[in-house]
Parts: sequence; structure tokens; C-alpha cells
Amino acid sequence: MKVELSLDGKKIPMNKFVQKIIGAGIKGMVDTLDGVGAWKKLEIKIEPEE
Repeated sequence: MKVELSLDGKKIPMNKFVQKIIGAGIKGMVDTLDGVGAWKKLEIKIEPEE
């Protein structure tokens, strides 16, 4: 599983172990949502409220 994280356009380096933990956690949450079937790519964008 390949996981990329960037904050304000700056890529945050992660080793394979951290990618696996973050990826598995997010995948597990998304897969439990109703109506979610097979997927190939997941993108999440989070912006703080101002």
C-alpha cells in the first residue's frame, strides 16, 4: 500500500511501517461505510475551519 501525506503542499516523508499503519486505519474506516464497494484510489482532503 502506498500512502502519501502532504501539509500545505509540503510532502511529509513516511517509512513503509507508518504508511501501512495509516493506510490500514483509513482503509478500515472507509470500507465499513455503507455503499462503499471496491475501490482503486482514495483521496482525503482536510481543511481547518476558519
